[in-house]
Amino acid sequence: MRVDCYPISLLPRLSRLFLDYTESREPIAPFYAASPWSWKTPPQAPAPPATLAELLRDQNISWGGGEKTLANIERLGKGCAAIVTGQQVALLGGPLFTLFKAATAIHRAQKIGGVPIFWLASEDHDVAEVDHVTLPARHALHTLRLHSGEAHAGQPVGNIPLGPQIAQLLDRAAELIGGTPEFDLLAAAYTPGATYASAFARWLSAVFADYGLIVLDASSRAFHSLGAPVLRHAIENAAELEAALHERDRLLAERGYHSQVLVGPGSSLLFLIDESGARLPLRRKNGLWQAGKSMYSAADLLSILDTAPERLSPNALLRPVFQDYLLPTAAYIGGPAEIAYFAQSQVLYQAILGRATPILPRLSATLIEPSIGKVLAQHELSVAEILSAHPDELAHRLGARSMPVEGKMQLAATGNALDGELQELLAWMESLSPDLGRSAQVAASKMRYQMNRLRRMAANYQLQRESSIRRHVDTLFFNLFPDRHPQERSVGGVAYLSRVGAPLLATLVEQSADDCPGHKAIWL
Repeated sequence: MRVDCYPISLLPRLSRLFLDYTESREPIAPFYAASPWSWKTPPQAPAPPATLAELLRDQNISWGGGEKTLANIERLGKGCAAIVTGQQVALLGGPLFTLFKAATAIHRAQKIGGVPIFWLASEDHDVAEVDHVTLPARHALHTLRLHSGEAHAGQPVGNIPLGPQIAQLLDRAAELIGGTPEFDLLAAAYTPGATYASAFARWLSAVFADYGLIVLDASSRAFHSLGAPVLRHAIENAAELEAALHERDRLLAERGYHSQVLVGPGSSLLFLIDESGARLPLRRKNGLWQAGKSMYSAADLLSILDTAPERLSPNALLRPVFQDYLLPTAAYIGGPAEIAYFAQSQVLYQAILGRATPILPRLSATLIEPSIGKVLAQHELSVAEILSAHPDELAHRLGARSMPVEGKMQLAATGNALDGELQELLAWMESLSPDLGRSAQVAASKMRYQMNRLRRMAANYQLQRESSIRRHVDTLFFNLFPDRHPQERSVGGVAYLSRVGAPLLATLVEQSADDCPGHKAIWL
């Protein structure tokens, strides 16, 4: 199998903080406990509460967890370290990076003799972020969306039932990628009676059954009771934690970075589920706490925490601290945004837990199927050229490349002759008068522009004669950089599972090794 390694900076729209983090041989102090290059031995983490293993066992059995998963839960209960990852419970498994996250956690766990855990971010309440999946078919991408209805607006996504409309959506998905055992696993998980969280968990458990992946949904009362001390700290020390975050934001800005999460005056680290079931941010105002139109005292919130702790949940910055209060986490596997979050979360870790969990990057990759590999090889192209070029620009370049040799020679000879003559002429005119020299430079640039126009005209003519070039360029972008977005963030992972089959998982786990803390092109 061929694998090419590129700098992670090849991908678009990455923050400077993340880029510096991936390139640094040592941790960027004080923001991170480790770097991708420096993390070696997991820190000693506290053993999890005795009841945690029981809760995980019950959950994973309900999702069809196999013997290897249950064995890993038993190991966790005895104090084994964990490598943790997680994400939102997106429809039909979400983007390709879902598989990358799980595979990286599995590989890192194998490396240290630990157990892999996938944390379901089921308490997030933005349905629009997770109610769709994009699948490829022929030369088009199809976005399938499950409309959950206005009745669920603002509610935690994990508890929303899929409903009968999931059957029609699965039928459409089957037309695009169905007819494989891997698709059957998906259909078995995403049933009308399932919720976003239970379907995602059942699918993930089935896909990674051979690797003993533990799946965790901490949204229930039992888990929130275990993690209540973290939520209590966020209530009782809200002002101090906010001040620490503002200081961290100041330090980030001083170093030339921006904060991933905006921490405004009076903001808190908590959400509250109100009587209607909506998840609302809590804000501090005049000594009270506000959620929507309702006001609460600190004593009110502490009473809710004692009687119905599941109504209080952490925000993006506090969530990893809540997670690592429960789990003996040796490292968290995250994507670019999560890694940027941790630069702010670090102050919360120190204030609440007295330690900071290392965060490591997930596998980042572009998968190249054999048919696409042949097109790349035919045109002597690399993935880097696809990710860094515009389709029109690349098509013109290939058109120019395919031009007959005599045409290339004629254009090159004419261009070289023009440059040579212009250089001597411009030097002479400059010697006569600086003003004349400047005017001559303007005229010369117009001549060079026209020469480049002749090259483009020749390339366009070649493109028209060989229409397969444009088709090939469009095919490459469609498969490797759809809509000029990385494949791993755009296309549903189930599409590649259905196309390649179970061997894809072994490939992803193997390629999650830390030999390339950048972006991989994996030729399947």
